[in-house]
Amino acid sequence: MATQTRPRERLSVSDEQLVAGEGVHLDVRPAGFALRAASAALDALVYLLGYVGLLILTMTVLSSDDFPFAIDEALMSAIALSLLVVCLVIAPCVVETLSHGRSVGKLATGLRIVRDDGGASGFRQALIRSLLGFIELYGTFGGIAIITGLVNGRAKRLGDILAGTTCQRERAPKLRSHLGPMPPQLLAWAGIADAGRLPDRTARRILDYLDQAAHLTPAHRDRAAGEIARETLPHVHPIPDVDADTYLRGLAVLRRDRELAALSAIGRRETALAPTLNGMPHSFPDRG
Repeated sequence: MATQTRPRERLSVSDEQLVAGEGVHLDVRPAGFALRAASAALDALVYLLGYVGLLILTMTVLSSDDFPFAIDEALMSAIALSLLVVCLVIAPCVVETLSHGRSVGKLATGLRIVRDDGGASGFRQALIRSLLGFIELYGTFGGIAIITGLVNGRAKRLGDILAGTTCQRERAPKLRSHLGPMPPQLLAWAGIADAGRLPDRTARRILDYLDQAAHLTPAHRDRAAGEIARETLPHVHPIPDVDADTYLRGLAVLRRDRELAALSAIGRRETALAPTLNGMPHSFPDRG
C-alpha cells in the first residue's frame, strides 16, 4: 500500500471528542465555518427584519395625531436604541435560552450550541454570546467573528470562547449509497480479517471518502485514501496487499456485512426466545 503525502484538510476528521464532566469522551460532529456563517446570516436577517418592522410600527404609532403625548427627537432616538437592544441582544438571548441552544438559523442548518463539556447551553452562556454577538456580528459587520472562526479549530467566535460553548451538527447525515460487493481480490482476506476494533470515527471517515471519491481528482483521491488507510493500520489485521482505495472499499463492505450478520443473529435469537419470554408459566392464568 503506497504511502502518500498528507492532503490539505480534504476529508479530514470531521468528528471531535468532547470530554464531559465525568471524564467521558463524547463523539460529536462540530459545525464547520461555512455552516456557522450561514446560520449567523439567517439569524441576523430575522432579527434585523424584526427590528425594522417593530421600529416602523412604533414610530407610526407615536407620530400619529391620536397619540396623546408629544414626542421629541431625543425620545425617538432613545426608543430606537431601546428597540435595537431588545431585538439584537435580548431576543437572541431569550430564544437561545428557551430553545437550549437553537435559533431560526440553527434550525435551518441543523446546528445547536452546547457547552464545551457537551451539556445544554443555559442562560449564562446565551447572555454572554448575545452581548458579544452584538459587537462581533453587528458592530464590526461580522469581521471579528469571521477572523476568530477562521483561526479557531472548531470555528468558534469570540462569544463562544468566553462563554465556554461550541456549535455541533445535529442533523443526521443522509443514508450512504450502496457499497456494492466485496472486491474480488479481497474475498480470501475477508474470511480471516479482524476489523472489530476499528473506531466508529474512522469508519465514518471511510464512508465519507467513498461518497466523495468520485468527485476528487486522482491525486487527491490517492492522498486521501492513503491517509485514511494509515489511520486504520493499528486496528485491522492482517493488512491486504492492495492499493489504498480498494482496501478501504473492502474494509467498508466487511464492516457492513459483519454488522448485518450480527443484527440478523440477534433477531433470530430474539425470535427463538419469544415464546419463552412472552409465554405464561405452566398453569398460570392469562389475565389479559
